Amino acid sequence: MIRGISFQIPNEYGSYLKEILQPIDVTLFDWYTGGEESYTTINQRQEPLFPNEVFGLDGADLGATIENKNQYLIFVNLRAFPKGKCVVDVVTYEEFLKSDCELVLLVIDSSYVTIYCKDKDQLDDLYKNAFNKEYEYIDYITDDNDFRTKLSVW
Repeated sequence: MIRGISFQIPNEYGSYLKEILQPIDVTLFDWYTGGEESYTTINQRQEPLFPNEVFGLDGADLGATIENKNQYLIFVNLRAFPKGKCVVDVVTYEEFLKSDCELVLLVIDSSYVTIYCKDKDQLDDLYKNAFNKEYEYIDYITDDNDFRTKLSVW
């Protein structure tokens, strides 16, 4: 069974979260962010992209946050929940399956992206998007090749 996708993005400033999530209307969800280490440049100053752990970040606010093209992603931990559902930090794949969480997006070490998504059509769209963006090492994550024990960047 297909669980998600993985790929690599360039290790540089850019608008990668916006690009990666392009096939999804982020405003339809409430989001969890773990407040991991990533930066954006505002008025020539480097600021944290997600300064704190947030439960229930409105999708419109996430969209505005990722709109900035000057981002440097080091570690990112995002989870999408349908509006009005309880937003929690799911830790394992089994918890993800049992929860209302629809999507988990992880970025590790500035370039390694992993996305778990319950909606197979959206997952295929995310895969095609990564291919069209010419990201590298794009692959499906399956029951057979997923060795991750936690849905975490740490």
